[in-house]
Amino acid sequence: MNTRLPMRPRALAPSFTSSASAATAALAAAAALLAGCSTAPRANVPQLAAATPATLQSCTTLATSLALADTRITSAEQVPEGPLTLQGVTTQVPAHCLVKGKMKERTGPVDGAAYAIGFEMRLPVAWNGRFLHQANGGLDGSVVTALGAVSGAAPLAPGLVQGFAVLSSDAGHGAPTPFFGLDPQARRDYGYQAVGTLTPMAKDLIKGAYGKGPDRSYIAGCSNGGRHAMVAASRYADQYDGVLAGNPGFSLPKAATAQLWKAQQYAKASPAGANGQPDLTKAVSPAEFQLIGRKIVERCDALDGATDGQVNDVQACQAAFNLQRDVPTCTAANTVRDGSCISAEQKNVLASIFAGPKNSKGEALYTGTWFDPGVAGSNFAFWHFNAPTTRDAGAVAFLFTTPPSTLDAFKATTGLQYALNFSMDADYLKMFATTPVYTESSWSYMTPPNPADLGALRNRGAKMMVYHGVADGVFSPIDTAHWMDRVQAHHGGKADDFARLYLVPGMNHCSGGPATDQFDMLAPLVAWVEQGKAPDSVTANARGAGAKVVNAELPATWSASRTRPLCVYPKVARYNGTGDVESASSFSCR
Repeated sequence: MNTRLPMRPRALAPSFTSSASAATAALAAAAALLAGCSTAPRANVPQLAAATPATLQSCTTLATSLALADTRITSAEQVPEGPLTLQGVTTQVPAHCLVKGKMKERTGPVDGAAYAIGFEMRLPVAWNGRFLHQANGGLDGSVVTALGAVSGAAPLAPGLVQGFAVLSSDAGHGAPTPFFGLDPQARRDYGYQAVGTLTPMAKDLIKGAYGKGPDRSYIAGCSNGGRHAMVAASRYADQYDGVLAGNPGFSLPKAATAQLWKAQQYAKASPAGANGQPDLTKAVSPAEFQLIGRKIVERCDALDGATDGQVNDVQACQAAFNLQRDVPTCTAANTVRDGSCISAEQKNVLASIFAGPKNSKGEALYTGTWFDPGVAGSNFAFWHFNAPTTRDAGAVAFLFTTPPSTLDAFKATTGLQYALNFSMDADYLKMFATTPVYTESSWSYMTPPNPADLGALRNRGAKMMVYHGVADGVFSPIDTAHWMDRVQAHHGGKADDFARLYLVPGMNHCSGGPATDQFDMLAPLVAWVEQGKAPDSVTANARGAGAKVVNAELPATWSASRTRPLCVYPKVARYNGTGDVESASSFSCR
């Protein structure tokens, strides 16, 4: 499989005063990251008006004063301005109202389990007039804190800090396990219907809290959250003015089955573990992946004009780097595994994995991925070695095949054995199947109906920004680049008017790897939607020493505060020939 990137044609109660000031300052600071804006939209794309702020009118009475269809508000409490800690990161948030509730409570007819769409909303006292649907990742199944941290690693200014009213949900099931796949409605909720159900409720709740509904509505997330956002752009374009999708798994059923195929390939180069089964984590050692990463840098570093340890021109790199030629091959059994060479068998396995999965006829089943220095990232290794036998085996068994597995059948095997026994001929096709009980296929309920057609979004003046780490270990960035190519083709080469893709060199799945992976795309998206300031690039930061959350995988040769422009695909950040190579200002997108 040729993994080179094809070029495409391009067309030319608590005090809210301090909270309001903080939100305004945060939004202004985040918007300052926006670089190189153009402000002249084409005449056929409407310009939406800016949101206007408002003040919270009620909080604790919401649980009793609002009558929302199929909704039970379980609590509403005032939260003072102060620190909020999430996953070890503390953020100063404005005073707000925390509302929790459930929608569509029911009992599943197949498994007898209790189901509901659980949610929480955080409504700032000093509101910017905007609604943010925080789409969560993985299997969902838990109502994570509605902070609105929706772009980049350790986000600089989460949505709540910027003044958004933020919604978070569990997407219709109460545990982050795949067994809800036994319930047909829970499948549909996870795929798309929870977003469709929650959106009008959230807008009505906002109206009850502030006396008016949101002027502008946004949906954003990464990974499965990015998939939720892309599905919303297709199915609910009339509901959202701005869509932000990170590392989107919009072909998630195919990507998940590709994970099982990876396990089958790595098993060929894996020593047996204590249980006699292949130990996938030993197929390629961290030192060996680091060797490959170094060799990619040696061949591709200077292709963007700067020798700085960072590969920006990913397309040119695929032609410049050759795994067989550029990585030393072990001439004898390498029992030390010190990263000085890799075996011919390992090379063959890696070559097939990077090319992408195929069935027995040699037909491609999912897109391959790029060679990038980020292959040395620990997150990349997790998705290649650990996830296939844990997350992906269960997800495929219960969610992405129809009919789903039974609990007894799945418990009778292991995740590893399920992955190794999965047939890319017969089992793969089950993602497209239906039955009288499961009337919608996994492919249908998980993916955008027509991902290349964003006409409804465009026609109402809405905008879409997508970003993807070049070294994503689970969702292919090539798949996302090809999607953007199809969007451009469908819209006559004018898709940049309303939809833009930004590739993040070196970044793994949503964050991590040798990358400038800290950025805010929410404020630039707002500026594009409401002011017509099209984001030609977004400035990204490295998370070196002194950052709130340090990225331990940054090369020692990088400045701790390195910045780079993230460019609109297919442009590449290229060195201007002069200036500090640690500064984004020394690079241009071209």
